[in-house]
Amino acid sequence: MTEPSNPLLPQASGQLPSQPLRLTEAAARRINKVVRAENNSKLMVRLEVSGGGCSGYQYHFKFDTNIDGSEDILIERDGAKLVVDKTSLGLLEGSEIDFGENLMEAGFRVNNPNATSSCGCGTSFSIKDS
Repeated sequence: MTEPSNPLLPQASGQLPSQPLRLTEAAARRINKVVRAENNSKLMVRLEVSGGGCSGYQYHFKFDTNIDGSEDILIERDGAKLVVDKTSLGLLEGSEIDFGENLMEAGFRVNNPNATSSCGCGTSFSIKDS
């Protein structure tokens, strides 16, 4: 007996939508700014999703210089590079990555249409079980 496929995870065929994630102009500007500040032209920002956090899953942003061609997807806008592994992409597909700042905080925000709830800090989320 085969398990039903999860529509949130990439299918075995490897077919992904032409734009699985979208970087806003503000997010691209910020990525470019932090990469310039690190003075390393090979640097990219990696977005990962892991289990944990107060809502079930957590977003993690970090620097990376490597792309695994069989496991990673590269999203580019205006010279900014965001890398996401295919497992995380299954939970992020259709999301918009934005950057905003106000008097209280500054940071990347993930506007994730797959999330059914999120915590107050915006770094963890849950999805509906299938």
